[in-house]
Amino acid sequence: MSERAARRPRPGPAVTIGLIGFGAFGRLIAAHLGPLFPIFAYDPAPQSPAKGVTFCDAATAAACDAVILAMPVPQLGAAIETIKPHLRPGAVVLDVCSVKVEPARLMLAALPDHVEIVGTHPMFGPQSARGGVKGLKIVICPIRGDKARPLAAYLRKTFGLQAIIASPEQHDRDAAMVQGLTHLIAKVLVEMEPLPRHMTTASFDLLMRAVDMVRYDAPEVFYAIERMNPFVPDVRRRFFGLAADLADSLEKNGEA
Repeated sequence: MSERAARRPRPGPAVTIGLIGFGAFGRLIAAHLGPLFPIFAYDPAPQSPAKGVTFCDAATAAACDAVILAMPVPQLGAAIETIKPHLRPGAVVLDVCSVKVEPARLMLAALPDHVEIVGTHPMFGPQSARGGVKGLKIVICPIRGDKARPLAAYLRKTFGLQAIIASPEQHDRDAAMVQGLTHLIAKVLVEMEPLPRHMTTASFDLLMRAVDMVRYDAPEVFYAIERMNPFVPDVRRRFFGLAADLADSLEKNGEA
């Protein structure tokens, strides 16, 4: 255990975390929460074992104090149906999806009234968190119950995260530009490869760093960001419209 992890306050032994989904982001969650909490993970196609994680069936993971849904939005509905018969009264269910309006709707509609619900979006992934998560941002969306603000305070104190409280709508409006546009530009630049890597400017190097931070995201992440955020289409149309106007102006030698 790292020195930093050893200094963190430890919860009581009754606090357990159920992790539904153990892909790249599920592993990232386990790496940071594993030294602090007992973690019980379920994945229909489990990968190699992870230190400090107990693999189990869905019912066992869903019976924990906190249940984290770590899968793309298209798989969220099926996961909710799987876990809801096993959720204990007073438990808190969290998602980590890249959009928030649709997951909030799904969870409110399908999860039993005896559980609390918090939407979260860590504004980072395995690539951008390779050097640690201190100083990185996470959005916390209160959906049902009063656990959102204590969770934000805990994440600030324990991990040094910048925890931002926002409604699902506020999140998706900002994310439409912050993520929708970034991933769109990155996708286009990847399609233009090979790109220069040696004779470059500082600004180009920063642009390529941004591309490299998202180029290995699962296709489902790009789909969710671009297709499941209700505010992205307007941003995308505006961006391409302005790009078309600029291209037209340049074709006319800047006379427009």
